[in-house]
Amino acid sequence: MPSAVKPPQTLYDKVFEDHIVEEKEDGTVLLYIDRHLVHEVTSPQAFEGLRNAGRRVRRPDCTLATVDHVRNIPTASRKNLTTTEKFIDEADSRTQCMTLEDNVKAFDLTYFGLDDKRQGIVHIIGPEQGFTLPGTTVVCGDSHTSTHGAFGALAFGIGTSEVEHVLATQTLITRRSKNMKVQVDGELLPGVSSKDIILHVIGQIGTAGGTGAVIEFCGSAIRALSMEARMSICNMAIEGGARAGMVAPDQTTIEYLKGRPLAPKVDSAEWKKACNYWLGLSSDEGAKWDIEVMIDSKDIAPTVSWGTSPQDVVPITGVVPGPDDFQDEVKKEACKRALKYMGLTAGTPMQEVQVDKVFIGSCTNARIEDLRAAARIVEGKKIASNIKRAMIVPGSGLVKKQAEAEGLDKIFSDAGFEWREAGCSMCLGMNPDILSPGERCASTSNRNFEGRQGAGGRTHLMSPVMAAAAAIVGNLADVRKLAPQSYTAAKGSPKIELDAHMEEVGSDDEIERIMDLPADSQMHATPTSTKGASAGMPKFETLRGYAAPMDIANIDTDAIIPKQFLKTIKRSGLGSALFHAWRYEVGSDKEDASFILNQEPYRNSKILICTGPNFGCGSSREHAPWALLDFGIKCIIAPSFGDIFFNNTFKNGMLPLRITDSAALDKLSQIAKSGEELEVDLPAQVIRAADGKEVCSFDVEEFRKHCLVNGLDDIGLTMANDDKIVEHEKKRTAVWPWLDGSGYLKRHGRGPVKIEAKAVPKTNRGEVLTEPLEW
Repeated sequence: MPSAVKPPQTLYDKVFEDHIVEEKEDGTVLLYIDRHLVHEVTSPQAFEGLRNAGRRVRRPDCTLATVDHVRNIPTASRKNLTTTEKFIDEADSRTQCMTLEDNVKAFDLTYFGLDDKRQGIVHIIGPEQGFTLPGTTVVCGDSHTSTHGAFGALAFGIGTSEVEHVLATQTLITRRSKNMKVQVDGELLPGVSSKDIILHVIGQIGTAGGTGAVIEFCGSAIRALSMEARMSICNMAIEGGARAGMVAPDQTTIEYLKGRPLAPKVDSAEWKKACNYWLGLSSDEGAKWDIEVMIDSKDIAPTVSWGTSPQDVVPITGVVPGPDDFQDEVKKEACKRALKYMGLTAGTPMQEVQVDKVFIGSCTNARIEDLRAAARIVEGKKIASNIKRAMIVPGSGLVKKQAEAEGLDKIFSDAGFEWREAGCSMCLGMNPDILSPGERCASTSNRNFEGRQGAGGRTHLMSPVMAAAAAIVGNLADVRKLAPQSYTAAKGSPKIELDAHMEEVGSDDEIERIMDLPADSQMHATPTSTKGASAGMPKFETLRGYAAPMDIANIDTDAIIPKQFLKTIKRSGLGSALFHAWRYEVGSDKEDASFILNQEPYRNSKILICTGPNFGCGSSREHAPWALLDFGIKCIIAPSFGDIFFNNTFKNGMLPLRITDSAALDKLSQIAKSGEELEVDLPAQVIRAADGKEVCSFDVEEFRKHCLVNGLDDIGLTMANDDKIVEHEKKRTAVWPWLDGSGYLKRHGRGPVKIEAKAVPKTNRGEVLTEPLEW
């Protein structure tokens, strides 16, 4: 009998299938992870979990760490830098960064510290070093890991519990996503860049349009983009609700990767084999798409955001919308809330909106191509007198070095911009680079949530050239009025000079310097003991309690727990920070009596009911479920969730329930508003009123239910199946040999480091199992 012909596949299908270690009948998949990027904010609790369970990092050769991913590090000059401890003034930030330094030493990981020229934003240094490669799976404890999908990689953000899972097993437990195609055809108009493309797309589909899906961006307009422009688009796929964004590899991809330190050596047998594999990673004709969106490039103008969600966008030639411009009542209310926060009046022309500060940087737009484009707008001009501060923050030390070699720093400085060190800076405003209450910023970052760049700060998203134009004019401005009409950010950008990005490590002495290892190479103990997911979880069977009703759409993780509370190396103690900006009056510790959790009986809520969609959208920060859990909330009910938040809750023994039946959701909300208790029965999969009558039923994935009801440890379950992981790794080495890490990891002539995991799963009581469990 001839073998069955494989049906047409999408790019996502192909990459996903190549990484399946095992797939269960219920659709649960154990997926192998090729590349893991680690930073200081979402890793301390993960490493502590490894210590508590006596586990090691399975594949140090596939792990790369750096500081400054999440905005702890000052972007001021580092000329006087001696040690991290002395350089960082803020105590919590210093602790997080020093904890990462201790952890990379203890677990023998490659690390780019503050004194390394390759240090920078994690989503910029990965591609720049060739650590990111086509056809790989890439994860990081940050939602904007989707950036790496520009290479045809399946790249997505994960929470801290999953960071620990990958460190220990090099795998993740997941399920297949839907396939979504966004096709953009035609030549971009003058002044239109990749940032305008993705803002336009999100404006069309909304921040929940890609929920549960992986988006492949394709079409002639996408093909014409540089790799850096493609990265900007994939970076913001998460803002459209998608699990990941991808672009199929092509010759542009291969040219970018040539000579990168961690890519296969050009002209080697591995390089040729890799290129053949990479160029085969395209969606087949006839492949099935669950969602398709078609966009004509001529419909895309230079685009800016007006509200507090990335979907709140209009062309720069447009006006601020009002509630009457929306049909849906939820969107009307969201518009009213956004206008109040942003201090805008409906009908105001966008070009009349004055700005106070300008920020060009972030993992979205801090690459050399972005800086070159902005410099072309700024050259020979001065920033407007009303601009209090204009900042240029390169995405990595190598981008900064390249820009300085080309004289871009002088162009910006002469115009009145601050030229900063590499880092995330004002994107989230966790370090001194922040907005004051009421200040308005033209920003190239990716999120405009309330308080994102500083409490009470107002953010307008746009491209680097549009931000540069705003700095010169002093208002939100149309770049086409400042630049020649022939200008377009998608074409004509000078080819990146790769020399600054190609610096090899020359010796073991250089390795020791990068790793910043002490002379005695002793492990630095982490003093804080943190209970991690690896220790097992309490069983979740039935939950009875008050339910707090919230009639708000798109409740993002920045609202659930603002960024100033992320500077912790613990999982506990975050309950007081929950919904902090809403629970307390601005600038004080005085409670806002109108907020639901400040009212009786909701101070003691165990359940949260949100009638608006997309709860938990935004960041991958696991601090959001930690804060909810610390407050006492173990179950969240909503019509839909952000994908990463949804996963994170399960990892902490919590139950997120999707109730899409509007009548049932409304009934639950009315019971909550009446102050009556609800009971959630997970084994029976029903929700009951206080009198015991069933209100509605709910669905939950069988594997997740099994783990919650039994309080099972995902990592222990996975490690009990170590033989399957080993088998996949053998295949991986044989078929894709360039994925076994080398490059930097040449410790004392030993060659690449690979640590074999040992299957020692533990129950929630901590005893070693005598028989393997099924994950």
